Amino acid sequence: MAWFTVETTYTDDRDRLAAARPRHREYLRRLVDAGTVTAAGPWADDSAGFAIYRVADREELDRLLGEDPYTSEEVAAGRTIHEWKIVLGEWAQ
Repeated sequence: MAWFTVETTYTDDRDRLAAARPRHREYLRRLVDAGTVTAAGPWADDSAGFAIYRVADREELDRLLGEDPYTSEEVAAGRTIHEWKIVLGEWAQ
């Protein structure tokens, strides 16, 4: 399994963001329940959001991001993705 951090910047269209947010959160809630997302939420200034994924590989991550309502409803203006090698803490392997 691989860990990834994903920062998603939002569209400037705040109405579209607000309309898509409930579906996006429900989608992420299902991923949390499945153990795929360990933490997620917007920055305090609501300029972007951040999530931590635990997936088999980058291909699986890309598939999941493609299914996210923020992608399909064009709310995600951009994403910064990093594979994360955790060496300390309860998630370290």
